[in-house]
Parts: sequence; C-alpha cells; structure tokens
Amino acid sequence: MAKIGFIGLGNMGGPMAANLIKAGHALKVFDLSEAAVGKAVAEGATKASTVSDAATDVEFVVTVLPAGKHVLSVYDGPDGVIANAKAGTLLIDSSTIEVDAARKAAELAKAEGLGAVDAPISGGVAGATAGTLTFMVGGDDGDFDRAKPVLEGMGSNIIHAGTSGAGQAAKICNNMVLGVSMIAVSEAFMLAKRLGLDAQKLFDISSKASGQCWSLTSYCPVPGPVPTSPANRDYQPGFAVDMMLKDLKLAQQAAASAGATTPMGALAESLYALYSNSGNGGMDFSAIVKMLDGDK
Repeated sequence: MAKIGFIGLGNMGGPMAANLIKAGHALKVFDLSEAAVGKAVAEGATKASTVSDAATDVEFVVTVLPAGKHVLSVYDGPDGVIANAKAGTLLIDSSTIEVDAARKAAELAKAEGLGAVDAPISGGVAGATAGTLTFMVGGDDGDFDRAKPVLEGMGSNIIHAGTSGAGQAAKICNNMVLGVSMIAVSEAFMLAKRLGLDAQKLFDISSKASGQCWSLTSYCPVPGPVPTSPANRDYQPGFAVDMMLKDLKLAQQAAASAGATTPMGALAESLYALYSNSGNGGMDFSAIVKMLDGDK
C-alpha cells in the first residue's frame, strides 16, 4: 500500500482516485470542487486542505489537471508540490499538456531531489471508471519502474514511451491519428448515405477490409453498428469535442515547434474548432459526423 497525494478530481481524476483506493492505497486528495473532494472522501480518501498538504508525507503525488500552466502552477512556488514533498517523492502527472511543459515540470522536480514522470492517459471516462486506461509514460527507467505499480491500480496498459516528455508526445500523436480517422470514417458514412448504401452494410464490409480502424470498429460514429458507441446514446461524451480539440491544438503546437508537416492534423483541428464554436464542445467527438451530414 502506498501513500499518495492526488490533485485533480475531475471527470477523469475522480474515478482514477477511486480505483487507487480500491487497490488499497491511502489517498490524500485535493480539488477546488468541494463536491468532488467529498465524493472521494466518501470512497475512502482523506481530505487535503491545500496543495501543499496533499504533497506532504506521501510517497507519490498524482496530478490530473486541465493544462500545462496548471501543472506548473501546482508544482512550483513555496506552496506547491515540489517545495513541500519530501526527498524522493515521485510525481506522476497524468494531465495532457505541452511536451515542453512536461519537460519543464520534470526539470523542476529533479532539481529538488524528486522523481517525475509524465503519464498521460487514453481510454476516456469509461476507461477511467473501469480501471482499464492506457498510460503513455515519459521518464527515466527508475522512475518508470516506481510509477508502474501505482499506474496499474488505474489502468491495464502501462507503456514506457521514453524520456521526460515522451508520454505527452505519444499522447498527442495518437490522438491526432484518432481525430483524423474519425473524420475520415464519418465522411465515408455520409457519402454512403447519399449513395444509398446502408450504414450496416458499409460497416460489415469496411470492418473486414482495408478501411478497418478503431474509429470504425470500436467507436462507429453512426447509430447501430457498434451498440456501445456514443452514437447510440445521442453522442453523450466518452471523449468530448473540446477535449479532442485541445489535443489537436497541442499536436499542431508541437508540430510547429519541431518543424513537422501535419496537414491532415491541421485540417482536423480546424474542423473540430468549427464544430466546437457552433456550440457542440460538450458532445462526444464522434458527433463531428453530424456536422458533416449538414447538421450544424
């Protein structure tokens, strides 16, 4: 059993914390939402009054926060995690943030004798709840080995991507593929609709042919072929449009910084931005099919 400070109990962090408690770890939790903290306490956590309290007298600190600026703010300063954690504490950041911000966070931690990994996640709220998340981890071998047992309490696939920042790089590259492929699959179904081809027939064929991909076979954007997909529950999110847009923006920022050419990623970002700006940011990202069908 490990002593863990957990900061950030949102849609992903809340169920992740719950699974760590179920795995037998002792959690001290902090969030700006009193309701989120109350729920975690009811599940067996201890309430931390501040960020510094959450980081005190623990072996690990897990953060799940909205953006890089939030991670750096929570880590740095006299009231932050780094100043208040004991030497040797391992910081695990499971936010999805800029690669450069992840590397900066790790530098700040290591300068003060702490371990650090970036461990962004894939699997959405359903995966967080079920404890089946995939973690893409950046950090040195020793820190990865220490983090792995904690991450196994929240996920089923723990992959060491490389040095600091590599987890974030893997996450944004993966989600750029996901965003682009969802648009392609959605376009194919809308073309089939206008050509008079039944959606189930297209699914039956493409799922066994060269068009097969996760966006088709696991998360089909039209109702019917995949009963568990959000298309069958009015596109209530597992992974919201605004979350996809955030990741696509991060990918484009990284591409510009690294001098990479990603025209399809750029186009996907612009289409998701258009859909979000039409008031659909809270819908599941597969609902982009509705815009492609002419429903704004």
